Amino acid sequence: MNVTTRNTSDLSAVLTVNIKPEDYQEKVDKMLRDYRKRASIPGFRPGHVPSSLIKKQYGKAVLIEEVNHILQHAVYDHIRDEKLDILGNPLPVAQDDIDWDNQTEFSFEFELGLTPDFELSFDNKTKVPIYKIVADKKMVDRYVSDYAKRFGTMSYPEVVEENTIVKGTFRELDDKGNVVEGGLEATGTFNTDSIDQKKVMKELSGSKKGDTITLNINKTFDKETDLARVLKVDAEQLANAGDNFSMTIVEISKLEPAPLNQELFDKVFGEDAIKSEEEFRQKVKEDAEQMFVGEGERKFYEDVKETLLKKMKFDLPTEFLKKWMQTAGEKPVSAEEVEEQYPEMEDSMKWQLVENKVIKQHNIEVTEEELKQYTMNLVARQMAQYGQTPEQADLESIAGRVMENKDEVQRITDQLFSAKLTQFFRENLKLVEKEVTFDEFLKELQK
Repeated sequence: MNVTTRNTSDLSAVLTVNIKPEDYQEKVDKMLRDYRKRASIPGFRPGHVPSSLIKKQYGKAVLIEEVNHILQHAVYDHIRDEKLDILGNPLPVAQDDIDWDNQTEFSFEFELGLTPDFELSFDNKTKVPIYKIVADKKMVDRYVSDYAKRFGTMSYPEVVEENTIVKGTFRELDDKGNVVEGGLEATGTFNTDSIDQKKVMKELSGSKKGDTITLNINKTFDKETDLARVLKVDAEQLANAGDNFSMTIVEISKLEPAPLNQELFDKVFGEDAIKSEEEFRQKVKEDAEQMFVGEGERKFYEDVKETLLKKMKFDLPTEFLKKWMQTAGEKPVSAEEVEEQYPEMEDSMKWQLVENKVIKQHNIEVTEEELKQYTMNLVARQMAQYGQTPEQADLESIAGRVMENKDEVQRITDQLFSAKLTQFFRENLKLVEKEVTFDEFLKELQK
C-alpha cells in the first residue's frame, strides 16, 4: 500500500491511497474461510460448501468491506503520522465506478483543507473595552420592590382597584349579549395592571365579588396571547371565539408589599446581616452588580475575539470548507445555505485556531484536580439554590458521578479553558474600562 500527499495550494492538498492485493487478500481469504465454516446452504453439509460458491455469494461484499477498512485506517494513520494539521474531515474525490468483480488494485483520493500558518499579533498595547455594569437607582428600586412583594402578604379588598388580582369566570356572548350555548367558558386570574384600556378599567374599578361585567376582550387583552395564558386555553380555540365575554368576579385579592424593616432584611439576607434600609439597598446593589459580572465577561471575550481577528489577517481553505459544510451535518446543506452560513462559520473557525494557538504557546492547561474541584463547586452552587449545604464527601461523590459522563467532562473542560483564556487576555491586553448601567450595556450589545 502506498499513501502520499500532494499540496495543491498553501491551504489544500490531495491525499492518495493505492491499495494492492497483498494489502487485502490474506484478510479476505480468511473471512471467506470463516464464512464457509458457518454457512448453512441447502444441499451441503455445514463446513462443506464449495469455496467457489462461497466466493461467488460473499466475495465481493467481503472485498469491499476489507478495502474500506484498510482505506479508513490508511487515511487517518497517514494524517497522524505525518502530523498534517487539517480542518474539517478528508473529502473523497469523485472517481469512476469501481469494478469490484475484476479490479485487483484500487486508488482513492481525498481532498484535505490545511490549517493556515499565522502568528499571534497582540500585546499589552492592544486595546479592548471591558464593561463594569453598575446597578443604578432605578434598578435598585425595582429589585427592592421585588423583594418587598416576594415577602409580602395577601389582602382581600372589597372592590377592584389598581394593582389588584381579579379571578373571574369568562363566558362567551353572542351579539345580543346572551351566553353562547357550547361556547368558550373558562376561569382565569389577572392583575388589573395588565389592562391597558382606561375605559375598561373604569368599568372594573369598584366592582365587587359576584359582579358580572361585559368585556370586549380585544380591547382588554391581546386575545391570542394574554387571555389565552390567563384562561389556560389554546390560542387557536380563543381565536375561534367571539369578541364579547361576560366576566363574573369570583375573587379579589391584592399583594401588600412587606415594609422595609428588620424582618424583611433578615428574611432576604439572614438574621442581623443587614441593619438598615441603607445597608439593604447597598447589598441589593452589590448582588445585582455581581450577577452582571458574567455578562460583562462574555462581552469582553466577544470584543477580544473581534479585535484580534481584525489584527490577525489569515486565510482559510474557503472552497474546501464550503464543500465540507455541505456534508458535515446530519442533513445535507445546499450551496445557497452554505453561502449564507459561511461567514459566521469562518469567524468561528478562525477564532478556534487563535484560541488553540494561545493555549499551546502559553502552556494553558486544565488539570484533573482543577476539573474535579470546578465540578464540585458547580454541584455546590446548584445545591445551594435549593437551600442544601452538602458535606465534602457528598460533593466528591456527586462530582465523581458527573465526571463519568464524557459529554459533561468535555462541557466543563471547555468552561475551564474559556475562563483561563479570559484571564489570560485580561492580563495580556490593555483593558479600557467602561462603567455603564445595564440599559446602556444592552445598547452596546445591539451595536
